[in-house]
Amino acid sequence: MSEKQQPQAEKPTIALEPNENGKTIAPGDKKQGIKLVAPARADERAGEIRFVELSRERSRRLDVLVLNPPSPDGDLFLRDIARVGRRTRDGIIWPQTALAQIGAVVKEAGYTVEVVDAIGLGMDWKTFEKYMWEKKPRYMIIHATAPTLTNDMRTTFVGKAVGTITMAIGTHVTPMSRETLESYPTLDIVVRGEPELTILDVIQSVDRQAQIENANETVPVGNTELTSPWRKLPFPDASYLTTRGRFLGVYPQVITRALRETKGIAFRNEHGEVVINPDRPFIENLDSLPIPLHDHLPWKKYKVPIVGGPYTFVLTSRGCPAGCRYCIKHVTYQASVRHRSPEHVLEELYLLKKMGMHHVHFEADLFTVKKEFVYDLCNTIIKDGIKIRWSCNSRVDFVDEEELALMKKAGCFMVAWGLESGSEYVLKRARKGTNPARIRQTIAASNKVGIMNWGYFIIGLPGETVETIQQTIALSKNIPLDIALFHIATPYPGTPFYYEAVENGWIQMNQWEDYDMYSHTVLNYPHLSSKDLEYWAKRAAREWSLRPGPMMTFLKGASNPDTLGQLWKIGVNHLKWMGGSLTRSGA
Repeated sequence: MSEKQQPQAEKPTIALEPNENGKTIAPGDKKQGIKLVAPARADERAGEIRFVELSRERSRRLDVLVLNPPSPDGDLFLRDIARVGRRTRDGIIWPQTALAQIGAVVKEAGYTVEVVDAIGLGMDWKTFEKYMWEKKPRYMIIHATAPTLTNDMRTTFVGKAVGTITMAIGTHVTPMSRETLESYPTLDIVVRGEPELTILDVIQSVDRQAQIENANETVPVGNTELTSPWRKLPFPDASYLTTRGRFLGVYPQVITRALRETKGIAFRNEHGEVVINPDRPFIENLDSLPIPLHDHLPWKKYKVPIVGGPYTFVLTSRGCPAGCRYCIKHVTYQASVRHRSPEHVLEELYLLKKMGMHHVHFEADLFTVKKEFVYDLCNTIIKDGIKIRWSCNSRVDFVDEEELALMKKAGCFMVAWGLESGSEYVLKRARKGTNPARIRQTIAASNKVGIMNWGYFIIGLPGETVETIQQTIALSKNIPLDIALFHIATPYPGTPFYYEAVENGWIQMNQWEDYDMYSHTVLNYPHLSSKDLEYWAKRAAREWSLRPGPMMTFLKGASNPDTLGQLWKIGVNHLKWMGGSLTRSGA
C-alpha cells in the first residue's frame, strides 16, 4: 500500500459556530468570536470539542499470558519462582515448569492461556512487543527478579498500552511488594508466595466484578490508532495509555473493588495507596494441581551440563524444615513440607517420555527431606520399569549410602549438593546444620554408588575470612566432585541474612540489578570488601577447575557430540569469567 493509500486515523468531528456576521471560519482562523463546538445536542455544552468514540474491539483476545520476560541484554538469565534470578556464566537455560504449572491451573478453569518463555525462545523486545499487540492478553503474569527488575517491569508498560491487567510473581516482589508497586505504576498486582490459586482467584474476582458493573461493555479495549498494520512505532508513547480520556481495559477502580478480600496479593486502593492483604494458606494437596503445560515450553532448548539431551523440572515437594539463614525458602514455601504422590509424579514422567524427554530434574526445596517419600518414589519407578534419567538436590545430612544406592538403581545419575563452606564456624553461623566431616562422608558415599556430584559453594557468608575461604577451596579439591560452582553470598530480601546485613550496614548497592551473585556482590564487610569477595570467588573457581580431575568431566561427555559441545561452551564461559583480574595485593 502506498503512502497516499494508507488509512488515516479518525479525526474529531468539529462543528463551527458562526460569528456575529453569520459567517463560518476555518478551524485555523484566529479571528475573534469563533468557537469550536460539538454537533448540537440538547445535553451538550456549547464551545466544547466532541471526539468520535472508537468502537470497542470485538476480536477474541487471549485471556491469560504467563511470561518469563525477555533478557535485558541478550544474555541468559536463570529464573524460577522458588529461587532467585541470576545471570548464567555456564550457558544453562532453566526450564520454566513453574510457569507451565500456573498455565495449567488457569487452563483447567476454562481460560485461554499461553506460556511464553522469552529466555528459552530467544525472544527479543521487538518480537515481544509485536506479540503483545497481536494477542492483547486480558491478564499477564510475569516472573520478576531483582537482577532484571527494571527490564521485567517494562513488560507492564506494554501490557497497559494494550489493556492488560498486569501481575508479578517471584521471590523479589513477594517481600518487596510495597516498594515494587510504588516504583512501577503500570504494575497492577503483586502475587505473594505460592501463586497458582491466588492468580486464579484474582482473574475470577476481577471478571466477576467487571460483569457486575457491566464494565466489559462500557470500557473500550485497545486503540485502532495503535494497532493499525501501518503503524510503525513499536513502543507507544505514554499518551496512548488512555483512549479519548477512557481507560484501556478494565477501570482501576473495578480492579480495586474486586480484590479487597483476595488473599495473597498486594494492590492499590481507590486512593492509589498500596494495600497488602493477608497471606493465602498453602495448597495442602499438591496432587490437586494439574500436570504442567510442558508442551507450551521450548523444552528442546533446556539443557544442563553432563546431560546429553533436553531435560525439564518435575516438582516433587514444596517446603524445607532446615533453618539456613541465607535461603530464599523463608520467602517462598517456608518450613511446612508437602509432597506429591509417587503415582502423580509417574503420570507426569510418562507424559514427558511421550513428548521425547528422557532426562528430568526432580525439583524441590529439598528432595530428600522425607526418606519414606524417596523410597516410595524410587520403588514405584523401579517396579513400573520406566526408563528415565534423573537428578535432584539434597543436603548431606538428609541422606545415607543405602538411600543413595536405591536412588541410583531408580535412575538417579547426579545430585546437586548445597555444601556452602569448608569452615565449620561459617556453617554453624549460617545455621546450616552440618559440618565438613559429614560433607566428606556423604559425597564419598554418593561417589561410591556411582552418582555424579555437583557441589555448590558460597563465598562470603557472615563470619567469612580469608582463612575460611581457603578452607572451602581446600575442601572442594579434596572431595569427589564432578562439577563445583562458587557463588558470591547475596542477602536476598526476606531472608534472615538480609535483615542482619541491613542492620550491620553490610549492603552496598545503587539498584536492585546489583543483586547478581555471579558477576558481583552487594556485600561489603569491614574486613572483606566486595572486590575481595569477587576476587576470591574467581580464585576458588580457578583453583578447582584447573586440575586433572575436573578435566575428566569433559572427557566423560566426549562420546556424545551434543554434550561435548555444550561442555566446551560452558568451559569457555567459565574460563572467561575467571579470566578477570586475579591479582590483589597480599593475595
